[in-house]
Amino acid sequence: MNINFIDLFCGAGGLSSGLTKAGLNCLAGIDFLQPAVDTFKANHKGSIGLCADLREVETKDVRKMTGRRKVHLICGGPPCQGFSTIGTNDPNDMRNHLFMQYVKFVKGFNPNYILIENVTGLLAQKNIDTLTSIFDCFEKLGYHLNVRVLSAHHYGVPQARRRVIIIGNNLQIENRYPDKRFNNPGEEKDIYEPTRTVGWAFENLIKHNGSQHNHEFETTSIKKELERDRISHIPKGKSVRYERDEQKYLPKDLWFEHDWTEIEEKRFREAKLCRLDRSKPSPTIVTDGKRYYHPTEDRYLTVREAAAIQSFPQDFIFSGSVTKQWIQVGNAVPPMMAEALGRSIQLMHRNRKQKVQFNTNRDIELMRSIAFKYSEDTSYDNPKLSQTGFNFE
Repeated sequence: MNINFIDLFCGAGGLSSGLTKAGLNCLAGIDFLQPAVDTFKANHKGSIGLCADLREVETKDVRKMTGRRKVHLICGGPPCQGFSTIGTNDPNDMRNHLFMQYVKFVKGFNPNYILIENVTGLLAQKNIDTLTSIFDCFEKLGYHLNVRVLSAHHYGVPQARRRVIIIGNNLQIENRYPDKRFNNPGEEKDIYEPTRTVGWAFENLIKHNGSQHNHEFETTSIKKELERDRISHIPKGKSVRYERDEQKYLPKDLWFEHDWTEIEEKRFREAKLCRLDRSKPSPTIVTDGKRYYHPTEDRYLTVREAAAIQSFPQDFIFSGSVTKQWIQVGNAVPPMMAEALGRSIQLMHRNRKQKVQFNTNRDIELMRSIAFKYSEDTSYDNPKLSQTGFNFE
């Protein structure tokens, strides 16, 4: 039986792409950015792509659009950080209203499963009230939730991207997360596949039937001569964040005009001149097309190169201006990670008659502590969780 889903805040459709690859059926994707919806519709031919403000969308109208078919899953990445202020009825925090639109759809469709993707900051100590509010909200609707931080490279994405994943169901069954399938960088455990890298992405996810979409090199040139001179000295996989980096990689006449003693924490808030390394996964791809530089050429990445690092299929084409394309790529859930999540939802659905008894005494601090421990082996049957560290400076 097909698992039908609706993707809220769908963007270009990275989450939908992966879930569809896992065998789920996308009924609709909704977002308020027209170029993203154009991309979604172009790549999800059998799905409805709706460009709209969710605050103005009625679930009954979407139900009609989808032929009143059963919706098993509501998924998406709603803004969560302002949610805890709902209790004080703060009218100025737009994020509250946007998150409540996700809740509105869950109430309206009563899906068996919910899937929420968010940044790891959601689990920070300062946001514990937010997380508690989210759990309270969905538990009142009859859903049992779990939260984990997952690393995209564990699922074949050539990128060290960590995201909070909340999975819930109203069937009184166990929420399942995907098993780790790929090694950490530098790890060579036989039970896992080799880590996928930037080089792997460029070699496997750019050309499609001899064509290269969203791969315009004229958009990647560095306009400023000083910047070109500086990046020419940066080795692969390196960047400048500390004074020692500047002194190690740049000749003195190309140093930044900063007094390092006056900079907070004596470092740049974000590393500059970040050149990727073909032999490693990329750091997190963001919406800024000028954040990273090609591993061997003195230029920025093309949209297609960034999309490949995000694990988008070769035939996935992005619409809109280059700036809008970068926003779509940087904001997306990596499709290969989404596919792994989709297979977990499929497993839950196959085992939906296996009911379990849950402890009603929820310990949100314990859940946070477990979620933040990136497991050495994330399989369901191995509860051992241990910290693994990465350094992409």
